[in-house]
Amino acid sequence: MTDKTISRRRFLTRSGVVAGAAAGTLAAPAVLAQAPQVLKMQSSWPASDIFQEMAAQYVERVQAMSNNRIKIDLLPAGAVVGAFQVQDACHDGTIDAAHTVPVYWYGKNKAASLFGTGPVFGPDANQMLAWLYHGGGQDLYRELTQDILGLNVVGFLSFGMPAQPLGWFKSEITDASQLQGLKYRTVGLAADLFQAMGAAVAQLPGGEIVPAMERGVIDGFEFNNPTSDMRFGAQDVAKNYMLSSYHQASESFEYIFNRDTFEGLDPDLQAILKYGVEAAHLANFSLAMDKYSADLQTLIKDHGVNVKRTPDTVLQAQLAAWDQILPPLMEDAFFKKVVDSQKAWADRVVYYSLLNAPDYKLAYQHYYPGKI
Repeated sequence: MTDKTISRRRFLTRSGVVAGAAAGTLAAPAVLAQAPQVLKMQSSWPASDIFQEMAAQYVERVQAMSNNRIKIDLLPAGAVVGAFQVQDACHDGTIDAAHTVPVYWYGKNKAASLFGTGPVFGPDANQMLAWLYHGGGQDLYRELTQDILGLNVVGFLSFGMPAQPLGWFKSEITDASQLQGLKYRTVGLAADLFQAMGAAVAQLPGGEIVPAMERGVIDGFEFNNPTSDMRFGAQDVAKNYMLSSYHQASESFEYIFNRDTFEGLDPDLQAILKYGVEAAHLANFSLAMDKYSADLQTLIKDHGVNVKRTPDTVLQAQLAAWDQILPPLMEDAFFKKVVDSQKAWADRVVYYSLLNAPDYKLAYQHYYPGKI
């Protein structure tokens, strides 16, 4: 009888301990929900730019998927560091994360520009984004950032941007010879490209472009898209807008995280930050299609902008310039490895795409004759 009583008491006592432990475990998520992991993220964009809205789309999705266990404090360019300094700030922990583009740090290694603003071998931006996910591009990006440059960062890329316009000019560009001696703003390998075409290149953040045009520091410029361009006042300093170019035909956003901060998070939160980039891709692309197309019409109808497609002769001159600048760049073993990977991907993927895709221009002209 005594043994049975003792055994029963021990059982109840131990059951109480286990129940208490279980209760503590169940209570933990509630405690975590009260104290989210706060990440300070700075972008490379002014607060008014549509790119800042696109960064906010990522923030909204991450916070919702994490049930607010992650809170991202999104700041515009200049809030902590300059637009071109966000990678260094992530590396040293001044900020936890950044929303930017690889071309902004190509001064450290020109191969950076291959992850969004490199030569065009045929793929569009989304096909090049697929190279990152399935063609080995992400591993090469990690090799460049972590192994070659030794940066304490983790990064992911998203949103295959529509090809960037040739840009804004005082006179319509009808021939490549007009670029000779032109003081022109661009960034990354596009700077090398336009220099090879005879332009005098200035690399400036987006917020400095219009003032530079007003002061005569530059004669022409590109930034990215009709919405961004209109919001910072491109139409106030130039009236000729040339669409279509090979200088930045497949750029993507870059999401950078301080590596210590990222790897210190719970695995599920790391996954949310990583795959939230993929969710933002669709959100960004949908917003871009809506806003870019609407704002192009606003530029034409309300601001009297002369919108033209860049002549094929200028595009051919760009391809010739790429052929000129690539060989010396490919003397660098890593640069060559990335280009070889991209060309192998392009050879297979674009072959399929061009054979498979119908002529969308033909269909458009059938239903909207005379518009193009």
